Amino acid sequence: MRRLFGTDGVRGVANIYPMTSEIAMQIGRAAAFLVKDNKHGHRIVIGKDTRISGYMIENALASGICSMGVDVLLVGPLPTPGIAFITSSMRADAGVVISASHNPFQDNGIKIFSRDGFKLPDEMEADIEDLIFSQKMAALRPVADEIGKATRIEDAKGRYIVFLKNTFPQKYTLDDFHIVLDCAHGATYGVAPHVFEELGAKVTTIGVNPDGKNINHQCGALHPELIASKVKEVGADIGIALDGDGDRLIVVDEKGAIVDGDHIMAICAADLMARKKLRKKTLVATVMSNLGLEAAMSRMGGHLVRTKVGDRYVVEEMRANKYNFGGEQSGHLIFLDHSTTGDGILAALQLLSIMIKHNQPVSKLAEIMESFPQVLKNVRTSKRLDMETLPDFKKTCQQMEEKLGGDGRILVRLSGTEPLVRVMLEGKDYGQIDQMADELCALIRKADGQ
Repeated sequence: MRRLFGTDGVRGVANIYPMTSEIAMQIGRAAAFLVKDNKHGHRIVIGKDTRISGYMIENALASGICSMGVDVLLVGPLPTPGIAFITSSMRADAGVVISASHNPFQDNGIKIFSRDGFKLPDEMEADIEDLIFSQKMAALRPVADEIGKATRIEDAKGRYIVFLKNTFPQKYTLDDFHIVLDCAHGATYGVAPHVFEELGAKVTTIGVNPDGKNINHQCGALHPELIASKVKEVGADIGIALDGDGDRLIVVDEKGAIVDGDHIMAICAADLMARKKLRKKTLVATVMSNLGLEAAMSRMGGHLVRTKVGDRYVVEEMRANKYNFGGEQSGHLIFLDHSTTGDGILAALQLLSIMIKHNQPVSKLAEIMESFPQVLKNVRTSKRLDMETLPDFKKTCQQMEEKLGGDGRILVRLSGTEPLVRVMLEGKDYGQIDQMADELCALIRKADGQ
């Protein structure tokens, strides 16, 4: 039983267990303990998004790490993929991200990268929990000159900007592009505008004035309708919406239509296939990706492999079987030839390069995939439900699946980051699956005593 870590690190309401200063300090101490050996010069990178609680957690983490004799490199607000890059680039022993990604400002989280820039596997997160709750570190505190120190890396943003620009083909520029860019008042606000402007684009920015409380608030990848209206207003070529920690991308085409992660994956997979760069002709996605993506990959002569929900599981599947491209419908896109984790800015640059190569707008490129009608509904619950034992629930799902036949599917799962049950249905008839989803949600509410 995991006590702290979920599908994407530790997450919760800031200053309420487990997202307290006390637990953050213990996580810092445990992480430092795990990276130490008999050698000298151990260092852990700490970065964060723009939440007001980031200051509190950053200081607690740094204190815990230093207390175990490991130095801290502070990079301040920087996208999650930027912290992964800095960690591996500077040969640090680990990297820690303070962020709750797409969640509202009152939440926060802690996720850890190993020295190679990949998220820690479940086993190492379990080791951290064991160290914290077993009190094994109590007698291992260094003293005197063995205590670690903290240093701020002032040019971290600049290093990351250069890295991102180097992933864009040298022969191309963005001179002819007008981009509407929404940074969600999050960690990309000091990076993304520079990347696109330095490559030549005219950039109209939204969500670049963080105040600690407005991250993700009615903006960014979770609310692309904001850039959709702006794209039409200013006549831009594309809208790019990022989330609070910069690892998601949702796009709006020149007509104001939203293009989700599935369509972007289809476009990029087709390009990689054409260049014979998609390893094993395989795209890795999650169970949430639309059946239309599977159909599109089949038409290309490729394959779709599905994993559990969570970009970490996509990456694990890619590494285990030597695939190089994957992602999620929500906009996590992982180009393993360039990065170790989802990167919204990097993904946008790959998409822009395909637009230039084919001299086509996003709306035309997105025709490569036709989505099946899909309904996704969330039911907030007061307790964690066991979906297998809910009265009549399994039987109802089986009856619905028989009605849908081979032209649809039902997926019900517990959220790994929030007290939610997510209900997703796909099929040819939107009205039918919407009614089915409502019926399943009602059964869940009843089981929860609502």
